[in-house]
Amino acid sequence: MHMWSGFAVIGLAMLAYASERLSMELTSLLVILTFMLLFTFAPLTNADGTLLISSGDMLTGFANPALITIMALLVMAQGLFQSGALERLIDQASRRAARSPELAIFTVLMGAMIASAFLNNTPVVLMVIPVLAAMASRASSNASPYMMALSFITILGGMLTLIGSSTNLLVADTAARLGMTELGFFDQTLPGLVLMAVGSLYVLFVMPRILKTREAGQDDSDTDSGRQYIIELRLRYGDSLIGSETAAGFLPALSGMTLQMIESGAQTMLPPFDDHQLQSGDKLYIAATRREIADALAQKDHPLRNHLMRQVPTGDDNSEDLMLAELVVAPGSRIAQRAIGQTGFTHTTDCLIIGVQRRSRMLRHEMGDIRLKAGDVLLVIGQQSAVEGLRQNRDTLLMEWSARELPRFEKAGPARLIFATTVLAAASGFVPIVVAALAGAIAMVTSGVLNVRQASRGFDLRIFLVVAAALAMAQSMEVTGGAAYVSSHFLSLFDNGSPAIVLSAFFLLCAVVTNLLSNNATAVLFTPLAINLAAALDVDPMAFVLAVIFAASCSFATPIAYQTNLLVMTPGNFRFSDFMRAGIPLVLILWLTYSAFAPWYFGL
Repeated sequence: MHMWSGFAVIGLAMLAYASERLSMELTSLLVILTFMLLFTFAPLTNADGTLLISSGDMLTGFANPALITIMALLVMAQGLFQSGALERLIDQASRRAARSPELAIFTVLMGAMIASAFLNNTPVVLMVIPVLAAMASRASSNASPYMMALSFITILGGMLTLIGSSTNLLVADTAARLGMTELGFFDQTLPGLVLMAVGSLYVLFVMPRILKTREAGQDDSDTDSGRQYIIELRLRYGDSLIGSETAAGFLPALSGMTLQMIESGAQTMLPPFDDHQLQSGDKLYIAATRREIADALAQKDHPLRNHLMRQVPTGDDNSEDLMLAELVVAPGSRIAQRAIGQTGFTHTTDCLIIGVQRRSRMLRHEMGDIRLKAGDVLLVIGQQSAVEGLRQNRDTLLMEWSARELPRFEKAGPARLIFATTVLAAASGFVPIVVAALAGAIAMVTSGVLNVRQASRGFDLRIFLVVAAALAMAQSMEVTGGAAYVSSHFLSLFDNGSPAIVLSAFFLLCAVVTNLLSNNATAVLFTPLAINLAAALDVDPMAFVLAVIFAASCSFATPIAYQTNLLVMTPGNFRFSDFMRAGIPLVLILWLTYSAFAPWYFGL
């Protein structure tokens, strides 16, 4: 009764996860509660009356070392993202795009794949999406195929090491609890390299021919990113732009932005500029979108960042993060009909107005002389507390979606050091992976790379609850005999089949389920089955355990199968069918590759 009740709960959970009628978080909590009620009102005991599992055992997943490791690694990835620790590498790759766009795109994709072997791939994808879009624009090509390639290539990269994916950690932990020798940091690397190499060839050279050509879209959270502002930049002694020359009407140092006007002394110059050499005292008027301005401010040595950082009020907390946001001048505002220089806006709000737009028109006047009107859109920069304080300002309306934190590059070095030390400690076996990851996450906060609020943003509640529920389901299957029952009946389907055939069928089953459920839930549910199948066939369990790791990562066929697929769906303007068209062949390729490689590698 307990076994079949457990199967019913697991089946209903899979349907709920796949249908998304309920949120994944709520479904996970209902699964845990249902199992707790089951083992409370119908206790499971052995022949002598000893309780085999209690309702409290269903909560042990929340303290699982693998789950704690995953959360700690997500916090560390947030630290690298927030500090801009990888921005320099990305910026160098972007500059190469001007010389060889195709080679630069290939280099960025390979870099993202390697980074995903040691980092959670969600922040990697978030950082690389705008870079690929800019590179494709310079190459005069469509960015859409590169977006799906980015998602798939980072998933393949996560197969290389034990910390490359939460899937790997969960499988290793579940296998260890079932009595198997613990997986080492690089135990999966060689088979993973084989799958990654074959999969990468498909992703880079075959998949673009399969996908339909679509115009790359824009993120819904940034629907007004096309709004342009005029930024006023007055050159002072020591500015990096002094001595630069305009070339064919453009200023190379302000790549991606449009130079609208130059005031040099009493002379006003309009485009096309005739090889003017910039000098101290020149005033530049630059047109750019909010996205372009934010990207410029995210680059450590960008002239615009260096110029604005001198003017932004820092208050008493110089360590607080800076934010970029848009405001609308409210009807009846006290600052309307007054010049910006007379409003005292910076003094009263600690935020600096860096751009103004009025009814889709850019205002080409000196910033302090612009008279504001109701409905004007202001682009401001300030510390986080100052920007959040604008919610209480009755003269302006804060456009919440527009607020964006800027990287703190002075913390990039400590972030890289902490991350490298954590990886080395885990890879060398000096300390357990959970200890290294937890120490790294704490170091990100104590060193000032992240504050507590930012660290909490790295904590993914969906992953936390789904994994805890999956661990409860797996524990129920193991204790009630469900895993052994499924394994025996699975083997009966291949009564005369060799271990290689059983392994191949098992891999395909996992790969199908992971695209309907989730990679984490699939990993935890199928690991007990893998151990039981290997024991029944009397073969090395590593072959079946690695099959779970790799098959559970084959989440290519649907956008809901993995979060990076969802991240690239809007920028790539993809439909559900696009993932099926491009992803199903990749799943089959990896299945056939493992089916051919594993029997030789493990001697089956």
